[in-house]
Amino acid sequence: MIAPENLAPTDALPVMPRAHVAARDPDALGKLVLGLGPGPFAAVVLFISPEADRKALAAGLDRAFPGVTVIGCTTAGEISPEGYCDGEIVAVALPRSCFAVDCLGIDLNRLDGQELIGRLIRARAGLSRLQPDWEGEFAFVMVDGLSIREDELTAALGPGLGPVPLFGGSAGDGTRFEETFVLQDGQFRQGWAVLMLVRTACKVKVFSLNHLTPTNRRMVVTGADPARRVVHQINAEPAAQEYARLLGKDPGQLTTFTFAAHPVVVRIGGSHHVRAIQQMAPNGDLVFFSAIDEGLVLTLAEPQDMAVHLDRALSDLSEGGRPAAILACDCILRRIEAMENQRFGAVSALLKRHGVVGFSTYGEQLNSMHVNQTMTGVAIYPPKVAG
Repeated sequence: MIAPENLAPTDALPVMPRAHVAARDPDALGKLVLGLGPGPFAAVVLFISPEADRKALAAGLDRAFPGVTVIGCTTAGEISPEGYCDGEIVAVALPRSCFAVDCLGIDLNRLDGQELIGRLIRARAGLSRLQPDWEGEFAFVMVDGLSIREDELTAALGPGLGPVPLFGGSAGDGTRFEETFVLQDGQFRQGWAVLMLVRTACKVKVFSLNHLTPTNRRMVVTGADPARRVVHQINAEPAAQEYARLLGKDPGQLTTFTFAAHPVVVRIGGSHHVRAIQQMAPNGDLVFFSAIDEGLVLTLAEPQDMAVHLDRALSDLSEGGRPAAILACDCILRRIEAMENQRFGAVSALLKRHGVVGFSTYGEQLNSMHVNQTMTGVAIYPPKVAG
C-alpha cells in the first residue's frame, strides 16, 4: 500500500490526473503509474528532481507508459499537489478524452527558424484535423536551463505558433547550476528543448504573474558579453560594485537572496520584464538568467508580499469558474525569496489550495519572450458536457 504522504490522490482533478513520489524510490515509476490511473493518456509530463536516477527512469518509461508520449525535465524544485517540495518526481497526465498533443524535439545547437516554422504549422494543422471541434489550444515548452539559448528559441517559435499562446520553463539542477536535462523519447538530453502543442476540449488561459514593482532607480549597462549573459560594467563602474552601491550595500554582501529581493527590470512594449541576476562572478561581473546587452536601461524593482499577490492573482483565474487544473513554471528566485522572507509555508499552502502543479525553473518562457522571476502557466477549465 502506498502511503498518502508519498503519493497524492488524483481524484480531485480528473481533467489532469497528478501524482508524486520520492525521486529515490526504487519503484518510483510503478507508483506514479498507479497514482495517475489507467488513462488512456495523450501525454504524461514528468518534473524530475536532480536526485533521481535518470538512467533507471529512462529505461523503465516504455514499460510504465506503453504507447504514451512521455516528456519531462530536471528541476530546481517541484510543485506537487501538496505545494512546494524537493527530492520528488511530479507527474501530470493529459487524458485522451480531453487532449490531443504533438511533441516536437528541438536541437538548440542547430536552430533553424524556417525549418521550425514549417514543423509547427504542420503540427498545428494535424491537431486541427484530428479534433476540429476542440477550440482550446496552447503550447508548453521545456528547455535546457543552462543552454543560454532560451531567448533565441522563443523568438524562433513565435512565427510558427501564430495565435497559439506559449508558456514554459527552463530545466533546473537544484541550486547547483551544473547540468540540466530535458526528457523526450526515453532520453535525457542537454542542449535540447521539447515543445508540446496541445489541442483540448477544455477552455484554457495562459498566464504570467510577478509581484514586483519598478522603482525610480535606474542604471545603464555599459559593458557586457551578451553571448554569455554577463555584465561587466554598470554606469561605467564595475557591475557588482555599482549594483551594490545603488542598494546601499557592500559588494561582499551580495547573495542569491539579494538578487531575488532586488531584481532589475527592463521596459519592453509598455510592460516591465525581469532580467534576473543569477550570481556574482569572482571578478565582480554579474551573470544574468536571460538576455542582456550594452546600452540596456535597467530599473530596480521591489517586491510586494508574495503570498498576498499570489492569492489574488490565482483567485482572478477563477472569475467565471474555478480551473480544474493549473500547470505552472515558477522561477527558482521566487522560491528562494519565499524561504528568506518566511513566506515559504504560506506560498506553498496557496499553491496547494489553488491546485497548482509544476516545477521551479531557471527561467520562464511566455509567447516570444524568455523571462525571469515570474510564474507562467496555463489554467485548464472543466470541459463542456454535451447536452
